[in-house]
Amino acid sequence: MRVLLIGASGTIGSKVYERLEKQHEVIRAGRSGADVTVDITDEESIRAMYEQVGKIDAVINASGRAGFAPLEELTPEKNELGLMSKLKGQINLVLLGIPYVKDHGSFTLTTGVMMDDPIPQGASAAMANGAVRSFVKASAIEMPRGIRINAVSPTVLEESYEKLGSFFKGFQPVAGEKVALAYSKSAEGMQTGQNYEVYE
Repeated sequence: MRVLLIGASGTIGSKVYERLEKQHEVIRAGRSGADVTVDITDEESIRAMYEQVGKIDAVINASGRAGFAPLEELTPEKNELGLMSKLKGQINLVLLGIPYVKDHGSFTLTTGVMMDDPIPQGASAAMANGAVRSFVKASAIEMPRGIRINAVSPTVLEESYEKLGSFFKGFQPVAGEKVALAYSKSAEGMQTGQNYEVYE
């Protein structure tokens, strides 16, 4: 397959790349240090990425940022980051990418554990994650040409726990390699409309 991996240099993306690159042609996309440059908060940047890459079998997005703040300090401006990147950015990758994905190809987006198991300061990220999950489920029944769409919902990774563990007290971190398996299942399998939870 010809796979477009967005966020390939991140903690999750690098593990997904390691998992897929031995068997597939993986094109790495990101804000810097990638084969193709893209900013998923910018529609024109997404359009330019797809135009540069051309036809592909699978799109995997392992990027997307959200603002973290106590609810009383969560201003509309801070909330906008999750709306523009984690939510709108991912949905635009699908809407603008459909013409470039081959018949029976796939999209894989990223959600996260906090929409099901809330953490302090995580309301904005949880909102975006939940909206992406709903979009995946609803859009799966309308995807043209046999195209599939799924999401992967990881908990905090072992590789990120030293940095993020204070937000995820009591959570069991998982290895990045295990999370990468879920992305592989989405891109290489046959299911659609799924949210693959990797919580333990």
